[in-house]
Amino acid sequence: MKIAIAKERRPHERRVAATPDTIKRYLQWGFDVAVESGAGEAASISDDAYRDAGATVASSRAEVFANADIVLKVQRPLAQGADDDGLSDIPAGAYLIALHNPYGDRDGVDAYAKHNIVAFSMEMLPRISRAQSMDVLSSQSNLTGYKAVIDGAANYSKAMPMLMTAAGRINPAKVFVMGAGVAGLQAIATARRLGAIVSATDVRAASREEVQSLGASFIMVEADEGDTGQTAGGYAKEMSDDYKRRQAELIADHIKEQDIVITTALIPGRAAPILVNDDMIASMKPGSVIVDIAAEQGGNVSQTKPGEISVTGNGVKILAEYNLPSRLATDSSALYSRNLMNFVELLVNTEDKKLEIDWEDEIIVGTCLTRDGKVVHAALLPEEEKAPEPAATEDVAADDGASDTDSTEKGA
Repeated sequence: MKIAIAKERRPHERRVAATPDTIKRYLQWGFDVAVESGAGEAASISDDAYRDAGATVASSRAEVFANADIVLKVQRPLAQGADDDGLSDIPAGAYLIALHNPYGDRDGVDAYAKHNIVAFSMEMLPRISRAQSMDVLSSQSNLTGYKAVIDGAANYSKAMPMLMTAAGRINPAKVFVMGAGVAGLQAIATARRLGAIVSATDVRAASREEVQSLGASFIMVEADEGDTGQTAGGYAKEMSDDYKRRQAELIADHIKEQDIVITTALIPGRAAPILVNDDMIASMKPGSVIVDIAAEQGGNVSQTKPGEISVTGNGVKILAEYNLPSRLATDSSALYSRNLMNFVELLVNTEDKKLEIDWEDEIIVGTCLTRDGKVVHAALLPEEEKAPEPAATEDVAADDGASDTDSTEKGA
């Protein structure tokens, strides 16, 4: 059995799909592991570290993928073969495990089927307790929320906590987090640790207790009677036009007093919803900062320039940089690689050291996009067989966070 780890080639991507620690576990399970030279460099992992762990370090992508049973990646390969991150080197029949953005790149999914690749999408994991250790969206969104606050504080021209000095008092910064999913909750916790006064909003009434438990105040309008604001799976859902109008009025009144605003709303495969419009930006104080986590899907802010740091006419700075978890590449790679390792364990009989997959396992069914030359995931089948589309989430991808940073094609 062979696992292949290639160097990521997408712009803004610094992560790697395996670390020396996870490679040691793969070797114990009976795998040979091949790593492309330089694959871990951006995550501070040297080729020698991989060799010391027992992996073979190959000089070319083709050599890494030769005869591979499992290919581990962070971001999906391109459907076109002309690019050196394309599908041409991946063997037919190999298991390709990565963040595939299946809703935003359906052509890519069709290409996997055409190339007879068995693709597993880590974004599609079912929300069950058994899958928590494989949950890449949560592991990467945690770091996204943390990094958003750190970047916001670094670009804010004042101190975050209240400071008492002989020359007088410095008031604490006010931070407003829009979306209380994994990224949002981590942003709240980080801003609180830095001493800011924090408030947050979310369409899910159930988020109130989580937000308040972190020491932040909760801002929201009441939903329509009987509407919890979330799907059966616990994700935020898209609300009615009347709710959006009332929520926007409340936010407009609140946002003008804030120093740092962090937006986190994403809808898989669709443009990010606008949460902060031109009028709201115009009401903010000069020197205020907005961190738009959803920049790779167009952004939650009307004046976002994806991939850039820009300043509005009234002096508000908008941070819309790509792939925040990748900017913490060492830690995000460590978490992501453990998520993958836990998933790979489902595919192998570790005692007999052979591949053995239960195709009826709900985790396997929920993540498998293509098999036997066909698209098999229920949500990607023809319209008459298709499951309901995914609800809005409050975290990157992501996107993804977990974050897919081929930003000119798709976004987070």
